[in-house]
Amino acid sequence: MSIEARDVSKHFGAFTALDHVNLHVPTGELVALLGPSGSGKTTLLRIIAGLESPDPGSGPILFHDEDVADRRVGERRVGFVFQHYALFRHMTVFENVAFGLRVRPRADRPSRSEISERVHALLKLVQLDWLADRYPSQLSGGQRQRVALARALAVEPKVLLLDEPFGALDARVRQELRRWLRRLHDEIHVTSVFVTHDQEEALEVADRVVVMNEGKIIQVGSPAEVFHDPASEFVMQFLGRVNVFSGRVEHGKAVFDSLEWDYPEHVERRARPAKLMVRPHNLVIHAKPSGKSCFPARVTHVNAAGPTVKVELVRESGEPVFVEVTRGRYAALDLHAGNVVYVSPRELRVFVEKEDDSSIEFNRPDARDNGEARPAREGSIRDWK
Repeated sequence: MSIEARDVSKHFGAFTALDHVNLHVPTGELVALLGPSGSGKTTLLRIIAGLESPDPGSGPILFHDEDVADRRVGERRVGFVFQHYALFRHMTVFENVAFGLRVRPRADRPSRSEISERVHALLKLVQLDWLADRYPSQLSGGQRQRVALARALAVEPKVLLLDEPFGALDARVRQELRRWLRRLHDEIHVTSVFVTHDQEEALEVADRVVVMNEGKIIQVGSPAEVFHDPASEFVMQFLGRVNVFSGRVEHGKAVFDSLEWDYPEHVERRARPAKLMVRPHNLVIHAKPSGKSCFPARVTHVNAAGPTVKVELVRESGEPVFVEVTRGRYAALDLHAGNVVYVSPRELRVFVEKEDDSSIEFNRPDARDNGEARPAREGSIRDWK
């Protein structure tokens, strides 16, 4: 069951929650709506579910090419899982899962034996069949969330929608449940959309990630695409820690302080301000100048806990720099606070600023193939001299 939202807008007074949003979720995919608070992701999810109405004049909401915009929540056959479970405290686990089946119109209601069989099958699916006679207060947070998911699946939904499903849980339980959700989705293949502000969660669980900000969709792609090929400065900064260096582009070069690298995407003579961005794992620390373009920095702190070593440095200008190195590299360099080292990037992204100071991207070469105006893309420097 595919999902499509066309040209959807939503205003709450003067606040624009959604600004002409278009979204397509293919059948059987698990898609994450990712963005900061206020980006519009939950509003979009609620409009898909029928819990909110889009502004008049918005386009249709389609389930498998069928417009459901005028249908009530119950008629859309949507399974919805809330952040705070929303379980009935006076009902057992079994009765919570059976609730949606018991309240169906008599003509559509399964028999008592059919309800019992389906509920037990679902509880077994979410690995909670042994807790059928417990009450929500007797369950852990992770168990309650799995009950909520089983209840959503009991009505055999066309689509499954989850709003921050693990947001109320501690870090360890979140990690366990998101791996479990991924395995469950691979087993049942129901088209699913979940909202999260947790970048790691979206990148680990989803087939595709929809990055949103200020009521707009900024980028859609696989987890690898949005992380390694960000469409904008916002996406790169939102998806993990990044070092930002102020520089410029001119004459086919990207320039930062006294250093420069080939950047053929910009051949204009006139210099343009640019931000050069590098993730910590794409910076290399050298004990001495290496012959590559590098800059000096002083080590201020080393955190050796974990699979990689996190090193904090400060440049001569006073700007902080964050680097991640392997444990073997850390041991070879013998890094300590106060060491002066030299830093070079393996790869960086360049975002050139417009005259109005908003970042732009250079057009893809294929944008001229059919005359269409396409979003431009930022440059990526990979080969260093």
